[in-house]
Amino acid sequence: MTPTTTLTLADVTLTYPDGTGRLTALDRVNLRVCGGEIAAITGPSGSGKSSLLAVTATLIRPESGRVRLVTPRDTIDLADVTRREAAALRRSSIGIVFQQPNLIPALTAVEQLEAMAHLGQRIITSRRHRCTTRERALALLDSVGLADQRDKRPAQLSGGQRQRVNIARALMNAPSLLVIDEPTSALDTERGAAVIDLILSVAHEHEAATLLVTHDRTHLHRMNAVYQMVDGRLTPETVPAAALVTP
Repeated sequence: MTPTTTLTLADVTLTYPDGTGRLTALDRVNLRVCGGEIAAITGPSGSGKSSLLAVTATLIRPESGRVRLVTPRDTIDLADVTRREAAALRRSSIGIVFQQPNLIPALTAVEQLEAMAHLGQRIITSRRHRCTTRERALALLDSVGLADQRDKRPAQLSGGQRQRVNIARALMNAPSLLVIDEPTSALDTERGAAVIDLILSVAHEHEAATLLVTHDRTHLHRMNAVYQMVDGRLTPETVPAAALVTP
C-alpha cells in the first residue's frame, strides 16, 4: 500500500560562517521517511544532527536541496516556504518535541495542549470549538497515560511526565511530520524506555513520518531505519537485533 505521508530530503546542504570561511553543517543529505515510520539519527555532538532537525522543521532554510513533504492534502517543499508559511506549517503539519519540554509554568497539562491548538487564532469561534479542543486534549493526555494529571502544572509533574505532555502537545494538531530531539536525555533508564515506547506507539498510530535524534543506542533496533551523522554527512547504519534475554 502506498504511504499517505512521505518526507524526502534530497541533496540538502547547509553551511554557517566560520571565521573567514564556512563550516558545513549538512553535506548533501539524502533521506526518506514514510508515514508511520521512525528514522533515528545518531552521531557525535556537533555533527549536524540538530541542524538536520531544524531544517526539516522549517526553523532554518538550507542553502540548497529539497525537503519535500507529501501528505494526503498537499505536496510542499519545506525548504522553499516563506517565514509566514513555515510558521503556519509548524502549527498545522509539523510536531516538534524539543529536548527540554519548555512547558508554560502557569498552564495545566490540558491547557498546554489547548494553547497549542489555539496558536495563530485571533478568536476562539464558538463554544463547540472550545469543547472539541478540550476533548482532543484530554484524549491525547489519556493516550500518553496522563489522564489523571490533567490539572497539574509543570512544577507538579515529574521529568518523564513533562516529556509526555511535550509529546502530546506536539500531536495536538495531528501533524504529518514529527521532529524529536533527544527525548530521553534528561530521564533515567526506566522513564526513558517508557518515552521511547510512547513515541513508537504514537508515530505508528498517527502515521506521522518521524525523525528522532538520540544518543541512546539501547532502542535503535526498534526503529524502522537508523542513520549516523558525522561532519554533516548522513549514512545508513546497520543495527543488529537485540540479543534475546534468556532466564
